[in-house]
Amino acid sequence: MESESELVAFPLLTTPIESNYRACTIPYRFPSDNPRKPTPTELQWINLFSNSIPSFKKRAEDDTTVPDAPSRAEKFAQRYSEILDDLKKDPESHGGPPDCILLCRLREQILRELGFRDIFKKVKDEENAKAISLFTDVIRLNDAIEDGNQRLENLVKGIFAGNIFDLGSAQLAEVFSKDGMSFLASCQNLLPRPWVIDDLDNFKTKWSKKSWKKAIIFVDNSGADIILGILPFARELLRRGTQVVLAANDLPSINDVTYPELIEIISKLKDESGKLVGVDTSNLLIANSGNDLPVIDLTRVSQELAYLASDADLVICEGMGRGIETNLYAQFKCDSLKIGMVKHTEVAQFLGGRLYDCVFKYNEVLN
Repeated sequence: MESESELVAFPLLTTPIESNYRACTIPYRFPSDNPRKPTPTELQWINLFSNSIPSFKKRAEDDTTVPDAPSRAEKFAQRYSEILDDLKKDPESHGGPPDCILLCRLREQILRELGFRDIFKKVKDEENAKAISLFTDVIRLNDAIEDGNQRLENLVKGIFAGNIFDLGSAQLAEVFSKDGMSFLASCQNLLPRPWVIDDLDNFKTKWSKKSWKKAIIFVDNSGADIILGILPFARELLRRGTQVVLAANDLPSINDVTYPELIEIISKLKDESGKLVGVDTSNLLIANSGNDLPVIDLTRVSQELAYLASDADLVICEGMGRGIETNLYAQFKCDSLKIGMVKHTEVAQFLGGRLYDCVFKYNEVLN
């Protein structure tokens, strides 16, 4: 159920075949591993996805757009559990060996086959409404910071704080359902620098010395993430003269923002003259990435996005799924930034950091 048009390789990847591009960051297995026996890493990730089943089942049960939702939700839980058990016995079953892309794809396929199109729609709409009401205040707080480097760091911290709203993390989904999340409190409670990957000081230096003509930003979650994290940062780029392309999912997946939702959000945030709190948006474009998962394989993006990206000189992969669990080590023909919060213990262990640590990885391409 991906985009109907043919998907193509993202043109700013260094030639995918030559660079040995691998979407998944963590090596789940090596050539020497027994193909019939799951590796410890594969088992760890199968268990991680298994732990998410109850929260997904609950969201599916509550989906009023689907007839007989509770029984279908039960079928989803049973079927996905069975598939995960199969993968534990034979990692090559169900299109394996498993990695985060396959495990996400199987989960989405089962939901869609059972008639669930967007089980997180209600919570996304609620969080978008909350974040929209706070947008102007967050912008004014940022704009009040006169020092450019301090303002940039505040914007970056806003991206991390917004990125906490992630219902694909079973632990965070549980916290969210009980207490909700405060954006400003999250900004104040970020783990202190240095983060597990921390190129912010280097990026600050480049930010003060250079400007990019066009930035492609692969966006992540609805709510505070896109509205209070990414959009203030994108607005700052616009103010500096950069054309910004926000690439959002084609189809719903977890609480990720979709292309149609993002168009609606932007229209609600613009004033009557089409500005974002005083900043012209004629250079702000919204693109359909062609993706239908919370992770992304950059050899499979929409032709529309590929066309828009061909002359960009900055690529930003935001969020744990797109910038850490996939594409952390992806190499591009232009400058790139991978930014997100670590929300799975397994990822924190791999990176040698802490749960809720931050990743800010900047790579400059010298022409």
